[in-house]
Amino acid sequence: MDSHGQHEQHAGRADARQDGPRVVWAVVGTDIGPLLLAATREGLVNVVFHATDAVRDRALRRLASRLGGEPVEAPASPLLAEVIRQVEAYFAGRRDAFDLPLDWSLISGFNREVLRELASGVPYGSVVGYGDLAGRVGRPGASQAVGLAMAANPLPVVVPCHRVVESDGGLGGFGGGRDTKRKLLALEGVLPEPLF
Repeated sequence: MDSHGQHEQHAGRADARQDGPRVVWAVVGTDIGPLLLAATREGLVNVVFHATDAVRDRALRRLASRLGGEPVEAPASPLLAEVIRQVEAYFAGRRDAFDLPLDWSLISGFNREVLRELASGVPYGSVVGYGDLAGRVGRPGASQAVGLAMAANPLPVVVPCHRVVESDGGLGGFGGGRDTKRKLLALEGVLPEPLF
Protein backbone atom coordinates (compact mmCIF):
# COMPACT_ATOMS: atom_id res chain seq x y z
CA MET A 1 0.00 0.00 0.00
CA ASP A 2 1.42 3.39 -0.93
CA SER A 3 1.52 6.30 1.48
CA HIS A 4 -1.47 7.92 -0.24
CA GLY A 5 -3.59 4.81 0.45
CA GLN A 6 -2.51 4.80 4.09
CA HIS A 7 -3.49 8.46 4.42
CA GLU A 8 -6.97 7.77 3.03
CA GLN A 9 -7.45 4.83 5.37
CA HIS A 10 -6.37 6.91 8.37
CA ALA A 11 -8.70 9.78 7.38
CA GLY A 12 -11.61 7.34 7.22
CA ARG A 13 -10.91 6.16 10.75
CA ALA A 14 -10.74 9.76 11.99
CA ASP A 15 -14.16 10.47 10.46
CA ALA A 16 -15.61 7.43 12.19
CA ARG A 17 -14.50 8.82 15.56
CA GLN A 18 -16.63 11.98 15.29
CA ASP A 19 -18.68 10.87 18.33
CA GLY A 20 -21.72 9.41 16.63
CA PRO A 21 -24.40 10.93 14.44
CA ARG A 22 -24.31 14.48 13.12
CA VAL A 23 -27.87 15.20 14.38
CA VAL A 24 -29.72 13.60 17.31
CA TRP A 25 -33.37 14.21 18.07
CA ALA A 26 -36.21 13.49 20.46
CA VAL A 27 -39.88 14.41 20.70
CA VAL A 28 -41.02 15.90 24.00
CA GLY A 29 -44.64 16.31 25.07
CA THR A 30 -45.55 19.85 26.19
CA ASP A 31 -48.64 21.93 26.96
CA ILE A 32 -48.58 23.14 23.35
CA GLY A 33 -48.26 19.65 21.88
CA PRO A 34 -45.27 17.52 20.93
CA LEU A 35 -42.04 19.38 20.16
CA LEU A 36 -39.25 17.87 18.11
CA LEU A 37 -35.86 18.90 19.51
CA ALA A 38 -32.76 18.31 17.38
CA ALA A 39 -29.15 18.96 18.33
CA THR A 40 -25.65 18.73 16.89
CA ARG A 41 -22.32 18.81 18.70
CA GLU A 42 -22.51 22.62 18.39
CA GLY A 43 -25.85 22.86 20.19
CA LEU A 44 -29.61 22.88 19.73
CA VAL A 45 -30.26 23.26 15.99
CA ASN A 46 -34.02 22.86 15.52
CA VAL A 47 -37.29 23.01 17.44
CA VAL A 48 -40.40 21.92 15.52
CA PHE A 49 -43.99 22.47 16.69
CA HIS A 50 -46.82 19.95 16.44
CA ALA A 51 -44.40 17.06 15.88
CA THR A 52 -46.88 14.40 14.80
CA ASP A 53 -45.38 11.54 12.78
CA ALA A 54 -45.85 13.31 9.44
CA VAL A 55 -44.47 16.66 10.67
CA ARG A 56 -41.57 14.91 12.38
CA ASP A 57 -40.67 12.90 9.27
CA ARG A 58 -40.70 16.03 7.08
CA ALA A 59 -38.52 17.88 9.58
CA LEU A 60 -36.03 15.00 9.76
CA ARG A 61 -35.78 14.82 5.96
CA ARG A 62 -35.14 18.57 5.87
CA LEU A 63 -32.44 18.27 8.56
CA ALA A 64 -30.76 15.40 6.68
CA SER A 65 -30.65 17.39 3.45
CA ARG A 66 -29.47 20.63 5.10
CA LEU A 67 -26.94 19.20 7.58
CA GLY A 68 -25.96 15.86 6.05
CA GLY A 69 -26.25 12.42 7.57
CA GLU A 70 -29.34 10.72 8.89
CA PRO A 71 -30.71 12.23 12.13
CA VAL A 72 -30.84 9.62 14.90
CA GLU A 73 -33.51 9.40 17.60
CA ALA A 74 -31.57 9.59 20.86
CA PRO A 75 -33.52 11.09 23.76
CA ALA A 76 -30.81 9.92 26.19
CA SER A 77 -27.99 11.60 24.23
CA PRO A 78 -25.86 14.00 26.26
CA LEU A 79 -26.42 16.49 23.40
CA LEU A 80 -30.14 16.55 24.27
CA ALA A 81 -30.24 15.91 28.03
CA GLU A 82 -29.91 19.56 29.12
CA VAL A 83 -32.14 20.77 26.28
CA ILE A 84 -34.94 18.43 27.37
CA ARG A 85 -34.45 19.36 31.04
CA GLN A 86 -34.67 23.10 30.33
CA VAL A 87 -37.66 22.80 27.95
CA GLU A 88 -39.57 20.72 30.51
CA ALA A 89 -38.72 23.23 33.27
CA TYR A 90 -39.88 26.14 31.08
CA PHE A 91 -43.28 24.53 30.46
CA ALA A 92 -43.58 23.66 34.16
CA GLY A 93 -43.09 27.36 35.02
CA ARG A 94 -39.75 26.70 36.76
CA ARG A 95 -37.48 28.38 34.17
CA ASP A 96 -37.78 31.77 32.52
CA ALA A 97 -34.61 31.77 30.42
CA PHE A 98 -32.79 29.18 28.36
CA ASP A 99 -29.07 28.74 28.83
CA LEU A 100 -28.17 26.40 25.99
CA PRO A 101 -25.55 26.32 23.25
CA LEU A 102 -27.28 27.03 19.94
CA ASP A 103 -26.26 25.84 16.49
CA TRP A 104 -27.27 28.64 14.08
CA SER A 105 -26.34 26.71 10.91
CA LEU A 106 -29.95 26.57 9.61
CA ILE A 107 -30.21 30.36 9.33
CA SER A 108 -27.91 33.17 8.22
CA GLY A 109 -27.63 36.84 7.30
CA PHE A 110 -30.25 39.35 8.46
CA ASN A 111 -32.53 36.60 9.81
CA ARG A 112 -29.79 35.29 12.10
CA GLU A 113 -28.91 38.82 13.26
CA VAL A 114 -32.54 39.55 14.17
CA LEU A 115 -33.00 36.21 15.95
CA ARG A 116 -29.79 36.66 17.96
CA GLU A 117 -31.03 40.09 19.11
CA LEU A 118 -34.38 38.56 20.02
CA ALA A 119 -32.73 35.76 22.00
CA SER A 120 -30.51 38.12 24.00
CA GLY A 121 -32.63 41.25 24.23
CA VAL A 122 -36.29 40.32 24.79
CA PRO A 123 -36.66 38.61 28.17
CA TYR A 124 -39.35 36.31 29.52
CA GLY A 125 -42.62 38.06 30.23
CA SER A 126 -42.05 40.91 27.78
CA VAL A 127 -42.90 41.58 24.15
CA VAL A 128 -41.42 43.69 21.36
CA GLY A 129 -42.94 45.08 18.17
CA TYR A 130 -41.71 43.99 14.74
CA GLY A 131 -40.66 47.58 13.99
CA ASP A 132 -38.92 48.00 17.35
CA LEU A 133 -36.91 44.85 16.74
CA ALA A 134 -35.97 46.10 13.26
CA GLY A 135 -34.69 49.32 14.86
CA ARG A 136 -32.60 47.37 17.38
CA VAL A 137 -30.64 45.74 14.55
CA GLY A 138 -30.15 49.07 12.76
CA ARG A 139 -32.88 48.56 10.15
CA PRO A 140 -35.75 50.88 11.14
CA GLY A 141 -38.68 50.40 8.82
CA ALA A 142 -37.81 46.76 8.11
CA SER A 143 -40.67 45.34 10.18
CA GLN A 144 -41.83 43.14 7.29
CA ALA A 145 -38.34 41.65 7.00
CA VAL A 146 -38.40 41.01 10.76
CA GLY A 147 -41.69 39.16 10.29
CA LEU A 148 -40.05 36.96 7.65
CA ALA A 149 -37.13 36.31 10.03
CA MET A 150 -39.59 35.20 12.73
CA ALA A 151 -41.27 32.85 10.23
CA ALA A 152 -37.85 31.36 9.38
CA ASN A 153 -36.85 30.82 13.03
CA PRO A 154 -35.47 27.26 13.33
CA LEU A 155 -35.43 27.51 17.16
CA PRO A 156 -38.87 28.70 18.30
CA VAL A 157 -39.64 28.78 22.03
CA VAL A 158 -35.91 28.87 22.86
CA VAL A 159 -35.39 31.84 20.51
CA PRO A 160 -38.69 33.45 21.53
CA CYS A 161 -40.38 34.64 18.32
CA HIS A 162 -43.68 34.34 20.22
CA ARG A 163 -42.64 37.56 22.03
CA VAL A 164 -42.77 39.61 18.81
CA VAL A 165 -46.15 41.31 18.33
CA GLU A 166 -47.79 43.97 16.20
CA SER A 167 -47.43 47.60 17.26
CA ASP A 168 -51.23 47.96 17.63
CA GLY A 169 -51.29 45.17 20.19
CA GLY A 170 -52.27 42.41 17.76
CA LEU A 171 -50.60 39.04 18.16
CA GLY A 172 -49.16 38.91 14.65
CA GLY A 173 -48.44 35.68 12.83
CA PHE A 174 -46.73 32.64 14.25
CA GLY A 175 -45.32 29.48 12.68
CA GLY A 176 -46.82 27.32 15.41
CA GLY A 177 -50.25 28.93 14.99
CA ARG A 178 -51.85 31.81 16.86
CA ASP A 179 -53.29 29.53 19.59
CA THR A 180 -49.78 28.30 20.35
CA LYS A 181 -48.46 31.87 20.46
CA ARG A 182 -51.30 32.84 22.81
CA LYS A 183 -50.54 29.88 25.11
CA LEU A 184 -46.82 30.72 25.26
CA LEU A 185 -47.55 34.36 26.09
CA ALA A 186 -50.04 33.23 28.74
CA LEU A 187 -47.42 30.89 30.24
CA GLU A 188 -45.11 33.91 30.53
CA GLY A 189 -47.83 36.06 32.11
CA VAL A 190 -48.12 38.47 29.16
CA LEU A 191 -51.68 37.41 28.34
CA PRO A 192 -54.41 35.88 30.48
CA GLU A 193 -54.72 32.12 30.20
CA PRO A 194 -56.99 31.17 27.29
CA LEU A 195 -60.44 30.13 28.50
CA PHE A 196 -60.59 27.25 25.96
